[in-house]
Formats: sequence, C-alpha cells, structure tokens
Amino acid sequence: MQTAEKAPAQGSARWTGRQFHNQPEQSHQHQFLVDMWSDIGAETDGRVAVSVHAQNAGVPGSDPQALDMLQSGDLEFMTLMGGILGRLVPVMEIQGLPFAFTSHAQVHEVNEGALGAYLDGECRAKGIHRFRHGLLENGFRHIGMTNKPIVTADDLVGVVMRVPDGQMFRDLFSALETKPTVVNINQLYDALKTGRVDGQENPLVVTEVNKLYEVTRHMSLTSHMWSGFNLIANLKFWETLPADVQAVIDRNVRKHVRRQRAYTDDFNRQLETTLADRGVTFNTADTGTFRRKLGAGFYQRWRKQFGDRAWGLLEAEVGKLG
Repeated sequence: MQTAEKAPAQGSARWTGRQFHNQPEQSHQHQFLVDMWSDIGAETDGRVAVSVHAQNAGVPGSDPQALDMLQSGDLEFMTLMGGILGRLVPVMEIQGLPFAFTSHAQVHEVNEGALGAYLDGECRAKGIHRFRHGLLENGFRHIGMTNKPIVTADDLVGVVMRVPDGQMFRDLFSALETKPTVVNINQLYDALKTGRVDGQENPLVVTEVNKLYEVTRHMSLTSHMWSGFNLIANLKFWETLPADVQAVIDRNVRKHVRRQRAYTDDFNRQLETTLADRGVTFNTADTGTFRRKLGAGFYQRWRKQFGDRAWGLLEAEVGKLG
C-alpha cells in the first residue's frame, strides 16, 4: 500500500496536486488516471503535475477521510462513488438507486445530461467540482457470499452483509432484512476471511482486483445497483486554474474516462468465466423477489430524500420508478 506523499514538482510546474482513488494499483482505475495526468502534464508543458495514489495513499479513514480532505482543500483530486459522496452531497446517492438503470450506456447518458448538470450544482454548493464527463465505470453490483448462494430475497434474511458507508446501501439491505455492516474497502478482505461479515456486494471487477474471490465462493448475479467513480476536485483549487489549463484537463478527462469505461465493461464481461475457472460458483438470482420486498415505500422514501427536481430529471430518462 502506498503512503501519502507530496506531488512531484516537475520542472516548471506551477500547479501541483494529488489524485486519490480507493482501488489497488493493479486495478481498473489506476493506470488510466496515471495516463491522464501524464498527458495533461505534457499538454500543459509541465505546468500541471499531479501524482496518483492508489488506495487513497493509505489514509486511515479511507474514502470518508479522503473526501473530508478534498472538501477542506488538503487534497486536490479523487474518485468516489455517489453512495459515499452522498455523505456531503445527499443527492449523489441517486446514481445507485436500486434497479433504476438497465445499461451502462443509460447510466452515462443520464449523468452527462440534465440530471448531471443538477448534480454538478449540488456538488459546487459543498465546495466540490464534479467533472461531468468524469464518471469512471465500476459496474452493476452483485452479491458474493462466503457460504451459500442467494437465489431469492428470502435467502438474505439475517445475512451479515458488508456495505459501503452510504445511507442508501444501509437502507436497501435493511429493507431486504440483512444486517448491513459498514466496512471500508481496504478492510473488506479480512472481514470476509475472519467471518465478521457473511457477504459483500460489488461489481465483479472489484471482486477480482481486491482478490475477494478467495474469500467469497458463491456469486449471485443481481445487478441490484450500478456504481462508478466520480472524478471530483476541490473547487477552490479548480478555480485557481486558468481557462486554458481547465480545457486541457477536461479534454483529457473525456478521453481517458472513455478508455476506462470500455476496458471495465469488457473486463466485467470476461470475469464470469475467469472467476468460475477459479472455483467461484455463479447463479442468477430472482430479482423480482427483491423488487417486491422493496415495494413502493422504498422509492417513496428516496424520492422525498432527493426532492422532486432530481427525481423528475431521473424519471424523464429512465421511466417511472417504484
């Protein structure tokens, strides 16, 4: 695991910073971010130098602490899924609304359209610049268990389920009658290995790069939520950059995020075969039983939480929910 370090002051660099993300170096984020900042450095003639730090540079509090650092100005850039960004910007959790999206393409269209513009404004109000075209792919989430497959919602009753530190995750798995337990990603492997939790839910790529397949032998395909990583910046730092530098960054964000999305989509598709070859057993869950258990009440609660404006922008793209 990397330790925190200052960004290199390369040559005549005028603006230096750090880019955090929560995955290992050998992951579906790290090299794309390294390539992106390398190109930005070259295209700005070395005026911008940003170093990339896997696993949030080892900060003890992982994503929540890194987010606090970014908001306060102690960190310049990071990537973070909406479910955790929702700690500061509650409406960001809308990106993970259960069973709201049917495809990766639909997710990105919605987040780059009118709803995306609304999310940008909500982030700005909390001192955060969200790159509209900087939503990196993670994938639809599935349930990995240590001791049994999940076939219907009834199989989840009483399960100790690891969830990230987001309100919607806790609400969803409480509604499904599990015992949701917050564990940061950097502690998840050990929590599964020691039996602190019975299962986890993540895209297959996270199961792969964090070696969770070693401690979860049953994978139930549920696609219950989509998740990705918002590229965000400290707003004050972003506003110190001149327009030409911002344009270079925006152009490279689009370029390299498109590369990352394509890679991760393909990787997730391949992993059903790869993980099965490693001994993970797969089944397709009956998600109709999940939806029935959630009922209209779950969606009514979250409509109230997000507000009619955000909810209406989402439904205009994906259809009526709940």
